[in-house]
Amino acid sequence: MKELAEKVLVNPKFPPEWPFSPEDFMRQDESDDTIFYDQPRLVYHIDDFAVDALTKYYAEHLQDGDDVLDICSSWVSHYPKDFNGGKVVGLGMNEYELSQNKQLTSYDVKDLNAECVFPYDDESFDKVTCVVSVDYLNQPQKVFDEIARVLRPGGECIISMSNRCFPTKAFRIWLQTNDLEHIFIVGSFFHFSGKFDPATCEDISPNPGRSDPLFIVKASKKSD
Repeated sequence: MKELAEKVLVNPKFPPEWPFSPEDFMRQDESDDTIFYDQPRLVYHIDDFAVDALTKYYAEHLQDGDDVLDICSSWVSHYPKDFNGGKVVGLGMNEYELSQNKQLTSYDVKDLNAECVFPYDDESFDKVTCVVSVDYLNQPQKVFDEIARVLRPGGECIISMSNRCFPTKAFRIWLQTNDLEHIFIVGSFFHFSGKFDPATCEDISPNPGRSDPLFIVKASKKSD
């Protein structure tokens, strides 16, 4: 599986135009997301093995002093305990969850499905992270444009994905596809933005077949 996953974005055959329809991003539950996320959930959304794998990955890819934006953030960002970032900002749905995240220097509450513009200046972050939540974003083109806008040239967006989700809130095409296709879908979000270098995938699943899978799809903002 690891070899297959990491090959998905090696010379991918993207179509010439955005291939998705609005219906692909509909959800089973189209009620106001603020209602669904109103109740705090102070739980991990991947198992402990996957959490540990993600934290180790961040330890290798976050640099002290990095200004980091964690979108779809919550009560934990899974950064290493000794990570000494610059500004570390959470953008999420539940204020209580965000207030409990001790790794953030500040946070903002916002429903990105209702209004996609991030409340931050252009080129203000070195990294943007998103943990197992990209499948809830029903306007990914706009969100990935915003990610590119707030990243500094050469800055990196790190999307982590597993196979767990709230199925009523995940967009339709995600529920109709498998892990390898998810990698292609997120790679296409970067590609069709036109603002990123080619995306890559790393399979960091800690115990294949015995614990939650974990895939990283990442890309750097173009420097030119």
